[in-house]
Parts: sequence; C-alpha cells; structure tokens
Amino acid sequence: MINLPEEDPTLAALIAKERERQETTLNLIAAENTAPAAVLEALGSSFNNKTAEGYPGRRYHTGCQVTDELEQLAVERAKALFGAGHANVQPHSGVNANLAVYGAVLNPGDTLLSMKLSHGGHLSHGDPASITGRVYRFSHYGVNPETERLDYEMIRDMARKLRPRMIVAGASSYPRLIEYDTLRAIADEVSAYLLVDMAHIAGLVAAKVIPSHVSHAHFVTFTTYKTLMGPHGGMILCEPDFAKKIDRSIFPGTQGTPTLSLVAAKAVCFHLAATAAFRAIQERTLKTAALLAAELSTQGYRPVTGGTDNHMVLLDLRGKGLKGDQAETALEAAGILSNRNVIPFDPETTQKTSGLRLGTPGICTRGMGADEVRLIAGWIDRILSEPAEPAVQQCVRAEVQALCRRFPLRDTIGD
Repeated sequence: MINLPEEDPTLAALIAKERERQETTLNLIAAENTAPAAVLEALGSSFNNKTAEGYPGRRYHTGCQVTDELEQLAVERAKALFGAGHANVQPHSGVNANLAVYGAVLNPGDTLLSMKLSHGGHLSHGDPASITGRVYRFSHYGVNPETERLDYEMIRDMARKLRPRMIVAGASSYPRLIEYDTLRAIADEVSAYLLVDMAHIAGLVAAKVIPSHVSHAHFVTFTTYKTLMGPHGGMILCEPDFAKKIDRSIFPGTQGTPTLSLVAAKAVCFHLAATAAFRAIQERTLKTAALLAAELSTQGYRPVTGGTDNHMVLLDLRGKGLKGDQAETALEAAGILSNRNVIPFDPETTQKTSGLRLGTPGICTRGMGADEVRLIAGWIDRILSEPAEPAVQQCVRAEVQALCRRFPLRDTIGD
C-alpha cells in the first residue's frame, strides 16, 4: 500500500494539519459535521476508478456488475430510510439535485415560488446570483415581521396570484419546523409541484426525531453531510410517477458519470443513519440546540423567532451592539467556529450581517451534551462581551482545547 507521507509529504502534512484543526476547535457551524471513518474509507475506495454512465442494467461501459450492485444497494437503503417511492443517489451536490428537479418538470422562464434568501432560504432557490434565478422566474415569500415565522396565508395569497408551476420549501437559516402539509395543500390548490429541500435537516428526519415530510412532497432533495453525517453529495427522492423524468434529468441531463466512491459513501451513511446510535446523536442535537438558545437568551442575546425547533440557533446581535463578522472573528480566535448570517429584514450587508448562526451537530457527534453546551454558551458570552480583547480569547481558547481533548473526534458513531 502506498504511504501518503512518503508519496506526497506536502499533502500529507496539510491533511494532518486539518485534522488537528478539527480536533482542537469547537465546530458550531450548522452546515458542518464529522463523517465516521467508514464513510471516509468508502470515499477512498476502488470504486473511484470506475466509470459507469447510466443506471443499473443500462450502462454505457462494461465491467459494471459490481457497480450496479452498489448503486442498487444505496438506492434501496435511501428508500427504506426515508420511506420514499424512488431515490436517485447520483447527484454530486444539493444544488445539482435542485437543478435536476427543476429541469425534469419545468421549462426555462416558468414561475416558481420560494423562500427569500435573506429570510432563510438558499441560493439555489432562485437567488439572482444563482443560475436558477436566471433560468427561471422566481418570486419569493418571507416571514412575518412580528413573529419572524413563515406566514402561510401570505404564501397562499401569493400562490393564488402567481399560479407558480412549483413551490420550493426548505431553508438554510430558519430555526423552526416548516408546515409542509400546509404547503402541499397550497401547491395542490394552484396545481403546482412541491419541492422540499431538506439539506439541513435530513439527519433529523432520518432519525425520526422531527416529522418526516417526504410523503407531502412531489420531490425531496438534500445533501448527505450536515446532520446526516455522510459525504458531501446530493440526493433526490420522488414519487414513483416522476422516477423516469428525474433519472433522465440527472443523466444525461445535468451530469455524466456518477462519482461511484461517493455513491459508496452514501450507502454507508444510510446504513449508519438507521441505527440507534445515530438516533441518539440526533436527539441530543435537538435538545442541545434548544438549550443553547435558552442559555444565550438568559445572557441577553435574542434568538430569531425566540428559539429553535431544529439543530440551529440564529442570533440577532443588534441588542449587543455587534455585527456578525465581528462575532465570528472573535469566536474563531477562541477556537469556536460559527458563521455570520443575515437575519430577516437585516439592515446590514451580507459581509457584515446583524446575525450569527450556530449549530450543535458537530459537538453532539463528538459526544457532548447539556453540561458542555452550558459551558460553551458561557464562553460565547465572555468572548462577545469583549470581542476585541485577545487576552479573553486566549483564555477561552485554552479551555476550549481542554474540552476538545475530553471529547476527541470519533471514528464511529457508537464510540
């Protein structure tokens, strides 16, 4: 076996350096997590060497017998895990998955209705900076300015007026559960498709710690990392009636050969997500996110919407006289990773922001729980109370590193 430090010492050093960074920092970035060693092993497997355009039994290359078994295994595991009629495991990313769904049933210039990016949506839901916003005609719904929650009557009124071909649901910075059954009723009323993008919450849905919305949607897309703890890749679930259109939209519509080592890693991910150990992590993720919101609230920080129903906490920092970029920089100096984030009706730019997004998946995967979250909330307050004070950051960083040594990164979800 080739030894990477001997073959490419520069790259080996970078890998070791990144592992050390992850080991010695607290990851509160809501969109990140730690994949088990089995997922990483599959990513580096010999499936990386195979080209296999097409689908099982219908390939454009020979030598695909084992590849077909692999893809069928991943598909069946995904269908069983999420209770779906059809699954496509080939998308390279969540954005690819969304593009494929649009392309499967829509025409350029069609009207869609989705959540505003500034209110918690996603770039691939029709933001002008995305190709989706240039190919299709998107209108955007948002949250109620008083409650900061989705206003379903407003969405219904917009749908009746615009008659969109598709309603897109799902968010990247919305800390509450979405009423997907209500959105399906609205979609049915105006003869629209409903696409649910559950990239952030797929792990919570898989573990059944929040309600599943797969049965409410015509199409479901998601990424396999974040709460799902798998590789960086995308997925599509759909009703069986749309299976052929979805498959054709992925290949040959938007992709060539799938990355088969990625498909293998997805198969591992779905297998692990069906275990009791995975469910325990997701349960802890929900509980610690709610606790983090409550602890920070008692220290004078305002969680957007007043709290959270999922894995993330979105803070409005204006009451503390802070901006998001200041907060994330100060926290990173102390070894706590987060990200600045716009909040609804934010007067600041996306580079500054009035908000800070925090998430608990990364720390819960390491085995941390309520006691550690209380410690972390206290450290966050200490740092943000004096964001320009290096001595405070250095002191907290030493405590952070001590906590990280107590909870090292895990190679399996059952450690």
